[in-house]
Amino acid sequence: MARVVLAMSGGVDSSVAAHLLLEQGHDIIGVFMRHGEESAAACDLDSGEANPLLPLLQNRADHKQGCCSASDAEDARKVADKLSIPFYALNLQKDFSRIIDYFVDEYTIGRTPNPCVMCNNWIKFGRLFDYADSIDAEYVATGHYARLVHDQQNQIRLARGIDGTKDQAYVLFGIEQKYLSRMLLPVGGFPKTEIRDIARGISLRVADKKDSQEICFVTSGHHGDFVRQRRGEIDLSGEIITTDGTVVGRHSGIENYTIGQRKGLGVALGTPHYVVKINRDSRQVVLGSHDELGKTSLQADRTNWLITPEPEKPFRCQAQIRYNSAPQDATASISEMNGEKILQVTFDQSVHGIAPGQAVVCYDGDMVIGGGWIR
Repeated sequence: MARVVLAMSGGVDSSVAAHLLLEQGHDIIGVFMRHGEESAAACDLDSGEANPLLPLLQNRADHKQGCCSASDAEDARKVADKLSIPFYALNLQKDFSRIIDYFVDEYTIGRTPNPCVMCNNWIKFGRLFDYADSIDAEYVATGHYARLVHDQQNQIRLARGIDGTKDQAYVLFGIEQKYLSRMLLPVGGFPKTEIRDIARGISLRVADKKDSQEICFVTSGHHGDFVRQRRGEIDLSGEIITTDGTVVGRHSGIENYTIGQRKGLGVALGTPHYVVKINRDSRQVVLGSHDELGKTSLQADRTNWLITPEPEKPFRCQAQIRYNSAPQDATASISEMNGEKILQVTFDQSVHGIAPGQAVVCYDGDMVIGGGWIR
């Protein structure tokens, strides 16, 4: 039917996406995106021999399941071979370097970045479209749990996947609206359990592979260590204080903290405390009670809208402040501040864990309206 570039991560979702697209009659070209975190040796092959393909990570104790490791590349290649589709590895080191710089910069100024959203904006639904255009491919597909639907005005809309436990529409809010008509999201209409059943039914070796829970370029799983290794000699240590100004300890760097954090605070106060604020200039981490963590409004900039026309008047929505948080009833409006459009979201009830640097995404039921980056 059409030529499709499919981002293959080596996981079960993109692997089954390839199978589903083939069933629909598409001409599939599988691509694996290298992030360039190279090392002296790659993961071993099943035979125990050194793997010459894509030397991304050493076969070491901290080697995790991730979308960009050498073993994942090998898994993706084997799936492509089994399904008889062409497979290529794209070296996107420069593009991933941009994401890594963003990740480090945000933590350095006391914000909480979301590199997965940026990866979708800049690479999966950015650079991959450049690659698709270069080979005359009409579509770009991924294994995201989200759907593309037509609304009553026959406008293509991004919607939540039917499996609420795996829905990934949140991380796709920042893609350009013009790309919706060229996207395919084959697994969004299935529950995760059925995707694994399909993989077993066609004997894919990745059928029971665990989902990646880590950031692909943070190979140790410890983002604070990763930031410290790349920030140079900048001192981000400082005081830990409570909301009344009492100094209760010191920390080694604000990059170890995020708004809403309860564990790993470095101090014991006898009652549950949470990070309620991170002061960039003084490098103070402020702790407070759960009630003090709550807020009823937020502002967001760098907005992106997946509907036409963009909202002008206040509108009701369900707003989601993190990937793993539940959407909350709210009223949203757009204002202009210093020449920039600002999204103002006012919640019906207090919301806990609003973190500068994260995305807020507005929904109308299952359909994404748009969103922005929390200030």
